Amino acid sequence: GTHARLQGLSVLLAVHVDSPPTIPTLTTSYAHGTSSKSLLFSTVGGSLQASAERFPDREAVVFLQDRVRKTFSQLQQDVDQAAAGLLALGLKRGDRLGMWGPNTYEWVLFQFASAKAGVILVSVNPAYQVQELEFALRKVGCNAIVCPTQFKTQKYCDMLRQICPEMDTAIPGSVKSARLPDLHTVIVTDSRQPGMYHLEDVMQAGSSQHMQQLEELQKKLSFDDPINIQFTSGTTGNPKGATLSHHNIVNNAYFIVPCLHTHMIPDNELSQVRVCLPVPMYHCFGSVGGGIVMATHGITLVFPSTGYDGRANLAAMESERCTFVYGTPTMYIDMLGQPDLAKFDLSSVEGGIMAGSPCPPEIVKKVISTMGIKEFVIAYGTTENSPVSFCGFPTDNLERKSETVGCIASHIEAKVVDPGSGQLVPLGISGELMIRGYCVMLEYWGDVAKTDECIAKDRWYKTGDIASLDKYGFCRIEGRIKDMIIRGGENIYPAEIEQFLHTHPKVQEAQVIGIKDERMGEEVCACLKLKAGQDCSAEDIKAYCKGKIAHFKIPRYVTFVNDYPLTVSGKIQKNKLRVQTEKFLAL
Repeated sequence: GTHARLQGLSVLLAVHVDSPPTIPTLTTSYAHGTSSKSLLFSTVGGSLQASAERFPDREAVVFLQDRVRKTFSQLQQDVDQAAAGLLALGLKRGDRLGMWGPNTYEWVLFQFASAKAGVILVSVNPAYQVQELEFALRKVGCNAIVCPTQFKTQKYCDMLRQICPEMDTAIPGSVKSARLPDLHTVIVTDSRQPGMYHLEDVMQAGSSQHMQQLEELQKKLSFDDPINIQFTSGTTGNPKGATLSHHNIVNNAYFIVPCLHTHMIPDNELSQVRVCLPVPMYHCFGSVGGGIVMATHGITLVFPSTGYDGRANLAAMESERCTFVYGTPTMYIDMLGQPDLAKFDLSSVEGGIMAGSPCPPEIVKKVISTMGIKEFVIAYGTTENSPVSFCGFPTDNLERKSETVGCIASHIEAKVVDPGSGQLVPLGISGELMIRGYCVMLEYWGDVAKTDECIAKDRWYKTGDIASLDKYGFCRIEGRIKDMIIRGGENIYPAEIEQFLHTHPKVQEAQVIGIKDERMGEEVCACLKLKAGQDCSAEDIKAYCKGKIAHFKIPRYVTFVNDYPLTVSGKIQKNKLRVQTEKFLAL
């Protein structure tokens, strides 16, 4: 505390973020988060290994629904076994392995096993339908994929068979698919299927020779190697594979933690941190903020349920004595909305983090007052920045917690520029937020043009967000340059849904906008122009979408219009369309 504050005094010209800034140091819209700690040079596998050596008997993960509990040494043993198995199956450093499914133990197991084997983990959205899956796997040339047989209505193995009918007659590990030429291996976590390995086969495949090979490999892995591909959609509608290195995610996990929690860096058994983690692992918030933070800091992750369930979160916090909770604003709104919220004992919960989409100030205030979570912070980031670039402090006042996304994080630079000229704007003025530093992704996989659009030669990453900075290095996010919709923490790109709706025989033109919604933040609304003489209902449109696009992209509202508000140059004004539609729907 005092030491950090003294250093803060001596480094007047930078924002010193080991502790909350108390001195206004910014003179223009440029902030650099200085730190008294060096960046880490460890790999993902090395980070877990270090925690397993420090805290062998501490619980690493708890999956309540599947009744799985693993200590760090048990997890490490499983990870080594699975990693050796991947090598035995012929996967090599730099290969891509897709993880497709909800939050289960296997997700965490393969997150670390792939990293240890030098294999790049591809996080696949568990809600993807066939078309989306095929595009994603082909884009990054997935060599292997891990999935459960099915979850709820998602029949994973069946969907894979639709893309690769060759599976039925293939020998496991020798799949030859016309549509996915790079794919040779499918691993099913919970059943035996033709042409696919069972998880058990992988766990038993690694011999002592493969273990030896795995050990040797550790010396060759570089912390700048790509190790994770996370999909994020572009305005063209097709997902782009943000490619992250060990260095990106290990450091983001390591340096974000001190902002979150005054007791978060465990130096002894007393300071044990148990995080309730309802956010999905396929998303950066879950995989880095959850999985990698577990590895770098030796914390315990408690997974309340396989699929999201607001009530299960409260039950888990009570039964597992969680000290911390993660969530998107929608998740907190759900927890606050549980009729019997008061009967849950949340006294163990000291802190929480809300991220994933804009956080309404009223919700922040309610979480602090109703749930009693005092050390509550907001974080901001983007997948392409591994993900966090701004994070609040537990000690920030309510105004800061509810109106800013926190302070520039350690080792990261931010600037706000005029989107037209690219010049710095004066302090406090809005412009486009840009980020530079260790956290900027390597590239969009196999897409030089798209990478060059958002990362300039000087390595500044364009966030596409409109923001402003204050003299302490705190940031306000004012909105988005493009019209991305954030529904309950899910990023939805209108162009993707518009393209799909254009395939409907009766639709002449489709415009998709976000409509404000109390629970979800935003809901998807499709404003459609029908072909002349055609008749169609909102129900018809929703039915047409079902099973063809992920459930969260299906429009909640459908309106039919004769024309759209246009700019002089003939471009559709989505902001005007949004205002008109909200009026029409009387929201």
